[in-house]
Amino acid sequence: MRAIIHVDMDAFYASVEQRDNPALKGKPVIVGGHAQRGVVVAASYEVRPFGVRSAMPMARAVKAAPHALIVKPRFAAYAEASEQVFAIFERYTPLIEPLSLDEAFLDVTASVGLFGSPSDIARRIRKDIADELKLPSSAGISTVKFVAKIASDLAKPNGQREVRAEETMAFLAGLPVSRLWGVGPKTEESLQRSGLKTIGDVASKDVEWLEQRLGTSGRHLWELSQGIDMREVVPDRAAKSVGAEDTFEEDLAGVEALKPHIHAQALRVARRLRRAGVKGRVVQLKLKLADFTLLTRRTTLREATDDGQTLYRTALELMERSHEGKAIRLTGVSVQLDDVPPQLGLFPAAPPRTAKLNATLDRIAERFGSKAITTADIAGSDAPGGDEHRSERPVDKDKPKR
Repeated sequence: MRAIIHVDMDAFYASVEQRDNPALKGKPVIVGGHAQRGVVVAASYEVRPFGVRSAMPMARAVKAAPHALIVKPRFAAYAEASEQVFAIFERYTPLIEPLSLDEAFLDVTASVGLFGSPSDIARRIRKDIADELKLPSSAGISTVKFVAKIASDLAKPNGQREVRAEETMAFLAGLPVSRLWGVGPKTEESLQRSGLKTIGDVASKDVEWLEQRLGTSGRHLWELSQGIDMREVVPDRAAKSVGAEDTFEEDLAGVEALKPHIHAQALRVARRLRRAGVKGRVVQLKLKLADFTLLTRRTTLREATDDGQTLYRTALELMERSHEGKAIRLTGVSVQLDDVPPQLGLFPAAPPRTAKLNATLDRIAERFGSKAITTADIAGSDAPGGDEHRSERPVDKDKPKR
């Protein structure tokens, strides 16, 4: 029987801010951008009783909690904390499926012999995160992903909950149908019109009855209501591309203003490539204009690379050809990985001159942090200089969404 843990950091961005600034500890904190056009990136648990939630417009959040402390997002700090969290996960299992910067599924079935019961493993992981990173987290433990996710939600904040196989249907029975994956507002309304308000109500119906009213999704919802979820924990190793992107608090205009951000993104992507031991030739630049128009430009290099300066020069050429002086709200750099390794020559080629420099910089970053050495243009700007966000981990584009 599988043992799956869903670990979710509690109010992650806000918790990082409270950890790094003791004056914010125990205070109502909103991490967000521009008060007029921005949205709430994170809300501490102290401000949530006032109705403030992530993704809420900042203007509405400030009106709901005028006494809250507003903190500008520091994505480089969150990226660094995320890398540290996932490094702790890797002590216990290689089967890690990231869902975002601050949450993941872990399959610990094969880890029980080494580290104890699934509940013990979850407790150890959360203790490591608390002791080493001074951050709170919650965990759900089950035999299926769907139930583990709900369990971690109900364990928040800073708790954990295990749902054993024999307890699954009883655990689900009283929960609202909106907890079923795939049930949005329209499906919820349709289910409630049919008298199905709880997951237990769905479980009590014949699957044929549900299929008649909901089509193919009827069987899917019935299976979930029975605690049936056959999906495996899929590590993100089968990568197709590596990318990094940032949304700006205020729109930027002009190539000079954008250069540090493109540079920082190129370096983050390159470091990720080297860490994974892969290279790529297809470089893509992503631009989102102030009116939300999305532009993508790509080019193919003659040779595969993992060098940040090469990626930066390539992305900069793409930007200069497509920018047209318009205001930009987001930039991103990505590299498509080579599917086929390069053909070996008769004589081994000498490594590029940049290889030793990059290896040295990587060692310094690993020991002293990503900000220990950086370029002058990035140091003098507000561009994140750290590693990529967890959401920018290599993504298998063929992997089904949850």
